[in-house]
Parts: sequence; C-alpha cells; structure tokens
Amino acid sequence: MAATVGTTLRQGLGIIATIVRVVGLVIVGVLVAHIVLTLLDANPANFLTEFVAGWAAQFNLGLGDLFTPEQPKLAVTLNYGVAAVLWLVLTTVVVRLLRRV
Repeated sequence: MAATVGTTLRQGLGIIATIVRVVGLVIVGVLVAHIVLTLLDANPANFLTEFVAGWAAQFNLGLGDLFTPEQPKLAVTLNYGVAAVLWLVLTTVVVRLLRRV
C-alpha cells in the first residue's frame, strides 16, 4: 500500500512539474513574441500585437521599466528579455524541485 501511495505521489508531482514547465515556456514565448513584434515594427493597433503586448505586460514581473535607454526598442528588449530569462530560470528551478521530491 505504501509503495502505491509513493508511486502515485511521484506521478502526480511529475504531472505538476510538466504543467509548470509548459506554463513557464508559454510565458517565455509571450515575452519573446512581444520583443520580436516590437523589433520588427509590428502595427501596435493590430489585434495580435495588442494581445501579445497586454499579456507580456502581465508577465513582465514589474520589470517593464527596469532599464530606460533612449531607444524604445532597446528598452523593450532589455526589460522583457530580463523577465523572460527570469521566468525560464524560475520555471527550471521549480520543475527540478518538484522532480526531486
């Protein structure tokens, strides 16, 4: 009985770790998409651009104005790039912790 509980717990944590990884990668993807759309001068009034920018603003961890260079494209690249890297690192750490349990 104890072995099945342990196995079930490990499987459950494995599923949770996979979900955390997928969610983290989606968030990183949104942040990177926002950077790419900004660098490529996407129409800011376009629905897709607005959608991605809105979600990216939600996931930027408050880093949207960490760097304030003169060039707006550089500011977006730096600020959202740092947020993307932090999300990737945090997601990796949480997934590894869940898999170790």
